[in-house]
Amino acid sequence: MLFMTIEHFNAIYQRAAERKGGKQHLELLLSKPLSSSELQQITDDRWLAAFTMKVFQCGISWQVVRKKWPNFEQLFFNFKLEPLMMLPEEIWEQKAQDPSIIRHLTKVKSIPTNAQMIHSAQFDYPSFSHMVANWPTDNIIGLWEYLKKNGNRLGGNTGPYSLRQMGVDTFILSSDVESHLRNIGIIDSGRGTKRAMQAAQKAFNYWQQQSGRSQSEISQIIAFSCGDNQVL
Repeated sequence: MLFMTIEHFNAIYQRAAERKGGKQHLELLLSKPLSSSELQQITDDRWLAAFTMKVFQCGISWQVVRKKWPNFEQLFFNFKLEPLMMLPEEIWEQKAQDPSIIRHLTKVKSIPTNAQMIHSAQFDYPSFSHMVANWPTDNIIGLWEYLKKNGNRLGGNTGPYSLRQMGVDTFILSSDVESHLRNIGIIDSGRGTKRAMQAAQKAFNYWQQQSGRSQSEISQIIAFSCGDNQVL
């Protein structure tokens, strides 16, 4: 089997538990994904809000974005797709200069593109939420690629972090997780390469078969098992 030489997930879990003060404390730290039925209840505006928040948090203090977030909601019609998709180009430029939000034209202009992506999913699925809810977990990198290809500024970890925030079962290639995968020889190429993504997905699928846990939980446990986060 391809991953017979990989550290067994039980060993990773035990190390994470030791670093976090025991299994009970570790379990309390883990966020679990939503069920498929729960994901299907999410409305389009909340997906667009989540994507927009993560786009703006990239390279900017997350706390600064959160503090101003009520202003974003107000300025962008609570991220309702229909009114946003009707706005002309010049209005988007005006909104990007509004002092109540973080003024960043290219990030603001990601909103109509991502609104269109969410809306367009309805041509192939009952809704964007249904598409995401039924996306196979063993190919979650395919959903990452979908967001990168069809959306705007959703490449790298921006798309995956948005999905995790919304309750989607996805692993995250954080610096700690990536470092672990490199240390055990899973990733040996550039982080964003197709080869690295596929190798990471295979490893998580393998650990999921071993543990029966969600890929989101596995990702968090790996991060807790290494890196600089040992302090409780």
